[in-house]
Amino acid sequence: MALLINPTNPTQFSNLHSLSSLTSFPHKLSLSKPRLKLSQIRQFSRRKNFSVFVELKNGAQIENGDDKPSSSVAENTPVRGTERKKRLSEQSSWEAKDALGNDYLYRLGAEADNTNITVGARPGVIDDLFTGNFLGRDSDIVFDYRQKVTRSFEYLRGDYYIAPVFLDQVVCHIVKNFMAHLLNVKVPLILGIWGGKGQGKTFQTELIFRAMGVEPVIMSAGEMESEKAGEPGRLIRERYRAASQVVQNHGKLSCLMINDLDAGIGRFGNTQVTVNNQTAAGTLMNLADNPTRVSIGQKWRENDTTHRIPVIVTGNDFSTIYAPLIRDGRMDKFYWQPTHDDIVNIVHRMYEKDGISWDEVVSIVNTFPNQALDFYGAMRSRTYDRSVLKWVDDIGGIDNLGAKLLQLRKGDELPVFVPPEQNVEALLESGYSLLREQQLINKTKLAKEYMKNMED
Repeated sequence: MALLINPTNPTQFSNLHSLSSLTSFPHKLSLSKPRLKLSQIRQFSRRKNFSVFVELKNGAQIENGDDKPSSSVAENTPVRGTERKKRLSEQSSWEAKDALGNDYLYRLGAEADNTNITVGARPGVIDDLFTGNFLGRDSDIVFDYRQKVTRSFEYLRGDYYIAPVFLDQVVCHIVKNFMAHLLNVKVPLILGIWGGKGQGKTFQTELIFRAMGVEPVIMSAGEMESEKAGEPGRLIRERYRAASQVVQNHGKLSCLMINDLDAGIGRFGNTQVTVNNQTAAGTLMNLADNPTRVSIGQKWRENDTTHRIPVIVTGNDFSTIYAPLIRDGRMDKFYWQPTHDDIVNIVHRMYEKDGISWDEVVSIVNTFPNQALDFYGAMRSRTYDRSVLKWVDDIGGIDNLGAKLLQLRKGDELPVFVPPEQNVEALLESGYSLLREQQLINKTKLAKEYMKNMED
């Protein structure tokens, strides 16, 4: 029989004789059975304030400290001896205790961010009897997939140009943070790369990651807001700890990169500032001040430290961001404005496989001055438009185009797409077409026609 006993109320043991009046207990009490002291019953209670089941054996009396009998229980149950309780297994963690004698699994559960995944039914933490040897060993079968939040750059194939100034800033920031414990200076955790739109801030950074073998964790401005208050701040801490796990478990360099930070937490005109904007900025400030102590809600442990992970953020206008976040000591600022030589080098590597010479690239760049780097990539993309339309005609036109593209039968093949031959004339034609679209947007401003009362 199992009896529910609350260890916080030991006085209830003196009233156990009242149980004999119940129909489930015999009215005749035996006084000749072995006795269990109250202290022996208390040893079965592992934790304070938690009720536990204690098996009371055959007719065993419960004694108080003065050895006066207080009650007896039902017969026909085995007697518990005074010998030491046998462990379930030498490797079992069910009965493990920490250095203070407290329940080890309970303490781990309180300290973990997710009891079911981090401390729950996982091999090596719980008995194999409960984890099994089929369908994987963890109760959470998608755990390993959720942890893959890093970015690889296999899609970046080819020889691209990296601006030396940009390379020096990013490499220096990453190396300084990983050797911060060896330097007798304060190293800012965050590097803020800002500048005009379409100048290749993110792309240049990814090229450097590929060259250095860095496996970063990438976030965007869209993750700086959520329908749940505090969720973006927690997500930043989780991604930061994920980057730390890459360093610890895979032995690779890693960092946390947040693209377009000013679009996520910046203040533009009369836009509303939300709690999530504030917590995201506060979380980044806290990371900069305490980069090795990052909590995501669990209890603190003395040995729960993370690796110092450099943070790189990009944006267009950092003056919209909360000023204490971008102050010196927390963030290094780097304004990226590619020079004419940088633009020519980058565009030449872009057009090199098309047979465009260096001098022709210089003439193209000089024809369209004051344009961002993405303009020259859009020029090359637009030259493919005629070839794509010709290919659509080759497969039968626009009728049932979706079925032809996505529902091919086995053995069917689409016509081979022939890319256009690139030349300076085609590129200049595409460039002028893009330039006209830009001028129309700047001049027309149809919003004024739709809202007549809008102030200039």
